[in-house]
Amino acid sequence: MKLAYRNRVHFGAAAMVASLSLIGTPAASAADHALDRYYRQAPAWKSCVRNAQDAPGKQLAALGARCAAVTVPLDYSRPGGRTISVAVAVVPATDTAHRIGALVVNEGGPGDPVIDYLTDRHAALKKVAARYDLVGIDPRFVGRNAPLDCRWPTSTSMRGAGLDRADFVRMTDFQRGLAAKCRRNAGDLLPYASSRNAARDMDVVRGVLGRRRISYFGISYGTYLGEVYTAMFPGRADRVVLDGVHEPHHLAPWPEYGTEQANENALRHWASWAAAHNGTYGLGSTADGVLATVDRVQAAAVRRPLAVGTYRLDRHVVPLLMYGVLGEDLRQTDQDIAAMVRTLKRAAETGRAEPDPGLAELLPSLFTGQDSAYGSTQTAYLCADTPGPRDPEVFRRAIERSRTRHPLFGPLFNDITPCPFWTPPRERPTVVDNDVPALLVNATGDPRVLYSEARAMHTRWPGSRLVTVRNSYRHAVYGLTYANACVNDTVNAYLDSGRLPASDLTCTGG
Repeated sequence: MKLAYRNRVHFGAAAMVASLSLIGTPAASAADHALDRYYRQAPAWKSCVRNAQDAPGKQLAALGARCAAVTVPLDYSRPGGRTISVAVAVVPATDTAHRIGALVVNEGGPGDPVIDYLTDRHAALKKVAARYDLVGIDPRFVGRNAPLDCRWPTSTSMRGAGLDRADFVRMTDFQRGLAAKCRRNAGDLLPYASSRNAARDMDVVRGVLGRRRISYFGISYGTYLGEVYTAMFPGRADRVVLDGVHEPHHLAPWPEYGTEQANENALRHWASWAAAHNGTYGLGSTADGVLATVDRVQAAAVRRPLAVGTYRLDRHVVPLLMYGVLGEDLRQTDQDIAAMVRTLKRAAETGRAEPDPGLAELLPSLFTGQDSAYGSTQTAYLCADTPGPRDPEVFRRAIERSRTRHPLFGPLFNDITPCPFWTPPRERPTVVDNDVPALLVNATGDPRVLYSEARAMHTRWPGSRLVTVRNSYRHAVYGLTYANACVNDTVNAYLDSGRLPASDLTCTGG
């Protein structure tokens, strides 16, 4: 989910098209000849700068990137029917004499844009970037594509279940209402927002770029998309890196279920930092004291909603705030969390507080239609991929089982979703049963994707290697922000040489 605070040689179009058409015959890759025209298309490559305020586009332009809209079927079972487009950006290889091929990136979500963050991935690759055409594909309905917007009053369907059956009924009605808005405002698109269709779109882009195979880098949900792609299109993936590794069986019935203890561990890790800075934030002089402050904030929200600016934060929202800011494990985010809890503590004690900068950025998306399209699309993908049970009572029983041991996160991670009220998926989930050589990366304290999921995927893919990052509570560890040299150097060496490490290895988190 999108709750963590965000703190993220030129040549012309003709040369760009030529550089993208060096390898393979696109049509030969299409199993169904009815799709040939999509694989054979020659989109119009142009500048990635959309307007004068497009800072990411300008950064891409400085790297010589070109962008295009690739046409794909809305419904792959009816390739002659309605079409949509997916936005694609390519930062071309500069070391053309040693070009490896195309490296496709997915940033996660589902629903996170890719193109606007492509320059960050390019920088993290360092010298190996020169050997790849680095490809960003905004998945259908995401980023620079035409949106799927249910016109929700929130950016996420996720809420805590509250205290009792009456609260659960309230949340059930809330989720049923969100599903109804989607049927009313985006019903013609909902059946086609799925990872299987995103994987099909990715393969069309592979064909358009003229590649027999593509390399792939997936982060968070992007690891699942990579697993789906390699299962649906065997033999078309070259070098594969999965960072923050989902095990497909664990995604149902809820993406976050089972992560209660991991999130409590991450919260305690932050609480130890906050205790060491009690003089600044006043949350408690020990980790237990800080966690007691969090408990008092939640208890106050149960009695009556906390007034923060113009917003009212109730017992359904406060646990979501605590979850949403975990997963970075950086000094800046430690400070952001502490500032947020200090604000909530003030509201609990005095009856009102003005939002700190982080909450001022976050709360509008939770309580208004801002970022509605993001939440709508993310939920559409989740309900298509892992719809879970249809009976609300299954959720209620799960909440009650988890509540005693995990009073803060249990009712959040097991609460009902819009999926029971959604149109049933058109396709069954993908069976991921192929053994693809891949480099898997995961932190032991990852609160979003359990480390056990990475180990399970490693067992299922004997040809893979696992990079374990100890003493880290970060979700997805590769890149410039975390700057773990052990991780970055290992990933870049694999992408450069194509050779996996001789054995699994362990890195230490910062």
